[in-house]
Amino acid sequence: MRLMGVIPIFRMFDEAKAKEFYLDYLGFHLDWEHRFDEGAPLYVQVSKDSFILHLSEHYGDCTPGASIRIAMEGLEEFHQSLTDQKYKFSRPGIERTEWDTKELRVTDPFGNRLVFYEQIDGV
Repeated sequence: MRLMGVIPIFRMFDEAKAKEFYLDYLGFHLDWEHRFDEGAPLYVQVSKDSFILHLSEHYGDCTPGASIRIAMEGLEEFHQSLTDQKYKFSRPGIERTEWDTKELRVTDPFGNRLVFYEQIDGV
């Protein structure tokens, strides 16, 4: 037996806001979308590099206000790319933690939190 990874699911309520935040602001790629029929809730997969995230309008899939931590390299470069956009709903900073990481926190339009973090060199 071998575990192969995890794909978090975040609840969303507005397709346009979700795409603006995840695709335009954070730079994720839209991998696919699914609806059972024309009026059904949307379920999508977005990704950036090797990180995959599912976004769902389906009631009961998940609860808004969840939080995930995403390990990465190049946090300061990522921060600069977000800052350069002058996105009016989010202007995150970088925090150095007691546990030897640099962290950048953003909250999506639905109250879900993404903590991008990088280990500080030499630790």
